[in-house]
Amino acid sequence: MKKLLLILALGLFTILQSCQDNKTSEIQMVSPVQVYEAVYGESALQLVDVRTTEEYAVSHLKNAQNICVTSTDFKEKVASLDKEKPVYVYCKKGGRSAKAAVILKEMGFTKVYDLQGGVTSWKDEGLEMVNQP
Repeated sequence: MKKLLLILALGLFTILQSCQDNKTSEIQMVSPVQVYEAVYGESALQLVDVRTTEEYAVSHLKNAQNICVTSTDFKEKVASLDKEKPVYVYCKKGGRSAKAAVILKEMGFTKVYDLQGGVTSWKDEGLEMVNQP
């Protein structure tokens, strides 16, 4: 009976531990307001606009760097980011940033956040953008 309880306890512990490991490796979708709070409140923030350079030139989020996910050198450029610090990615509506987030996770980035709805939802919330002349 004691062996059976021990086996059940170990099994439950293993299942719970594997669930926790999966949760930490997920890409987190975040709202525009959550990203806004991070942009204006966190100094260690890595914010990446994964749109084209032309889109970035029109407007972008404050402190964002532009690394286009459709460029052939995307992986090479993001490799210079710190894998241990949070990375926030965004695009126009969320498609390209979702692709970029998956690539970042595959490359070993530990905290990846994808702006849900992209710049479109950011603007819908009335949040500030940097506009280029």
